[in-house]
Amino acid sequence: MAAALAAAPDAPVEDADNPRTRPEEWADAVTSRSLPELREKLAKRRRGRGRAPLKVPTTIRFDLDVLAGLKATGKGWQTRVNEAMREWLSTHPPA
Repeated sequence: MAAALAAAPDAPVEDADNPRTRPEEWADAVTSRSLPELREKLAKRRRGRGRAPLKVPTTIRFDLDVLAGLKATGKGWQTRVNEAMREWLSTHPPA
């Protein structure tokens, strides 16, 4: 180990594939001294600003041809289904 330390360069080696980081790139870094503390900090970060999630995962069953048609419209098909359902609900209020 002593030989490896003695052979190490005094200054960091510049590498085009792995450039040095800048302090501003670490501004939002989450650090801790223990795994439980890290988990708690990451959980708080995921919760955001304390508001409820705008989207909720769910399961819905479509006929095969309907689902194929929706997916064929391309990326964002779930958002478009959500918008269509919102529009339908605006004209068909719950009883």
